[in-house]
Amino acid sequence: MTALDWTVLVGYFVLMVVIGLWSRTKIKNVVDYFTTGGRIPWWLSGISHHMSGYSAVMFVAFAAVAYNYGITVYVWWAVSIGVGVGIGAFLFAARWNRLRAKHGVVSPLEYLARRYNLPTQQALAYSGAALKVVDIASKWVAISILLNGFTGVPMRWGILLTGVVTMAYATLGGLWADVLTDFGQFIIQAAAGIAMFVGVLAHLGGVSTLWTMWDKLPEGHGDALNGPYTPIFLIAFLFIKTFEYNGGMWNLAQRYMAAPSGSAAKKSALLSSVLWLVWPLILFIPMCAAPLLVHPGKAEQSYVQLAQLLLPSGLIGLVLAGFFSHTMAMVASDANAISSVITRDLAPVLVKKVREMNDVAALKFARITTFAFVTVSMIIAISTNGQGVVLKIVVDLVAATMGPIAIPLMLGLLPWFRRSGPRAALASWAIGLITWAIVKYGVGSTDTTLVVALPLATSLVIFVGLGLLLPERRDDVDDLLDSLNTDPDETAEVAARRAAALG
Repeated sequence: MTALDWTVLVGYFVLMVVIGLWSRTKIKNVVDYFTTGGRIPWWLSGISHHMSGYSAVMFVAFAAVAYNYGITVYVWWAVSIGVGVGIGAFLFAARWNRLRAKHGVVSPLEYLARRYNLPTQQALAYSGAALKVVDIASKWVAISILLNGFTGVPMRWGILLTGVVTMAYATLGGLWADVLTDFGQFIIQAAAGIAMFVGVLAHLGGVSTLWTMWDKLPEGHGDALNGPYTPIFLIAFLFIKTFEYNGGMWNLAQRYMAAPSGSAAKKSALLSSVLWLVWPLILFIPMCAAPLLVHPGKAEQSYVQLAQLLLPSGLIGLVLAGFFSHTMAMVASDANAISSVITRDLAPVLVKKVREMNDVAALKFARITTFAFVTVSMIIAISTNGQGVVLKIVVDLVAATMGPIAIPLMLGLLPWFRRSGPRAALASWAIGLITWAIVKYGVGSTDTTLVVALPLATSLVIFVGLGLLLPERRDDVDDLLDSLNTDPDETAEVAARRAAALG
């Protein structure tokens, strides 16, 4: 890297800290810290929702998949998310927002105590928090691999560097800082991604490369599904991502909650869906073309070598800044979500003093938990030293266990599953995770499709089946679910019309 590249990179880090300091002025209480009080415009919420799904893992683990198997990574990953978020725009987005607007819900798990009961809420909170810590550790490893490939900086120093800067702006600025850095990430990624896309086309012969390169690549690289990625895997992944990207990944529920209204949240989800279907294709085409240009010792380094081959001084620094922005924005977003769960759902149950905190003390406690979460995830990342941990965690662990954790959370929002109560929720969570453990470690299966699909299917069948066979329907749950059908202002408008008609 040249001095210009380093200047771009350092400038990015400084900008992140400045955003954190500015966002701090917008934070008055925990509602602002975790949901911005519903003040994020729909278009910014949609961009933030979209960008919060990226991290450096895409340019390490998924670049390796593109290098080894081709365009299938776009189909089973990006298209699944795009379709899933589009479905969620009509099912989940507005309902998340109305939980905040009508019931004062700040944490994505806060409503579970009322929807089911306290033990169910606590089980999902603890298991989800533990999963998130490991998931974010894999993100630190991914960015350190990229930094090491570009600059030779040792992995542990790369983790510490990104972690400390992320810790600073996430702790200070809360969700405001997350959303603003997501927007900055969007701009940086657009510039860097388009530069790489144009560079690959120019190097391989122009626009015709888009349809001619597939014949030159290894067999199957142009197929929608290739290698271990089968139709069953695609269907299972679509279900998982529909749950995960509409709230099962807690930080993305916060994007919907931060919009001004339920209808605005729906629009933000639709925008995010369109971005998922279009933009990742621009990013993955260069990764798919990489076998024609570079031959790394490890496929995980293919994107690094591609950037070093094709991009001029300054743009390499911009690409690396983009990698950092992906990971830091996602980690900050997750840290904020985890902090909301600890502050609103876990700590108040354990410690009486937390329940009695005033606004100032509660905000301070939220910042402390954010700091602690980032620190723990960094320690885990440093201890692994990146030995094959990235793709293994992202697919084998997170994707496989997200279903059992997310199904009670997500389906609990929908009126069609009001018969499924605490018994169905806890059973689907527990048996789904047990199924994953048996398949992964008891049987020792290496079939990616089986490891991902079976826990999801088991949880889904149990949650729905127990609701039908042993229903636990309650009037207060009916009232909660029915209240999520309309925005507060819509309800007032309907009431006014009825009064006018009667009067």
